[in-house]
Amino acid sequence: MTARLNLDELAALMKSAAGLTVDPEDMANRPEATFAEYGLDSLGLLGIVGELENRYDCSLPPDAERAKTPRDFLDLVNTDTVTTTGA
Repeated sequence: MTARLNLDELAALMKSAAGLTVDPEDMANRPEATFAEYGLDSLGLLGIVGELENRYDCSLPPDAERAKTPRDFLDLVNTDTVTTTGA
């Protein structure tokens, strides 16, 4: 992924993929809060991973769908190990 994902974008993805309204500022203030605390389950996170892979034509790290917190997820998807699948 060339663009870095931020909390605002993650909150928007949580809304579109799982119908959850999450305040990005709340996520910033509680970096150790889990996705479960926000009501996002593993299927919802998998939907977010799929959306990002489709949007950016890339493969996210294999552990991305197992991230426990928004901070962990952002750290994983914003690494340089993300590879593009297209030309």
